[in-house]
Amino acid sequence: MADSLRDQLLKSGIVKQVQTERVQADRAREGRRPASTPPGKSAPKGGKSHASPAASRPPRQSQEDMDLAKAYAIRAQTEASERKRAEQEAAEQARLRRERKLKIQQLLDGKALNKADADQPRNFEYGGKIRRIHVDAVQLGALNAGELGVVQQGGRYLLVSREIAEQVRDIDARQLALLVDPGATGAGDDGVPDDLMW
Repeated sequence: MADSLRDQLLKSGIVKQVQTERVQADRAREGRRPASTPPGKSAPKGGKSHASPAASRPPRQSQEDMDLAKAYAIRAQTEASERKRAEQEAAEQARLRRERKLKIQQLLDGKALNKADADQPRNFEYGGKIRRIHVDAVQLGALNAGELGVVQQGGRYLLVSREIAEQVRDIDARQLALLVDPGATGAGDDGVPDDLMW
């Protein structure tokens, strides 16, 4: 006679005895007749099963499951430490930027040479765009000769002496918008002709 499906699965090794005991325990809890109960007899009343205590306990975790859990825990810990390190690094960079900005602000305090009545625009490239500062005729000549420089501070472009512009460049080169090299020949370092009027 043919073996039952359960016996065939047990023989082939697809299903382990622990799994079949777990199924039997689940059936007993549901009030159904467990597979070990002979036909014609009903399951014990009261929902209690006479199955062995080992069958009612959850099986122990296998070594692979524990290794996988450890790997996930290690990965989570590593990601958390990397996230924390990145946050600390970003906070340090922000602190350094604030310090540089404060130094530049103190350096530029009262030293800007911008004039309210300046009528000549001087165009220059900064940050990938053409920018403009208004100067008078004397300042335009000094700016093109490299005696003056332009510094970006707080969204404004400030005209300053060459010494101040070089000090700003030493603190943070990205804030120096324009400083023409006096030894350069031809058009200024910015690539925009000095006499270009827009």
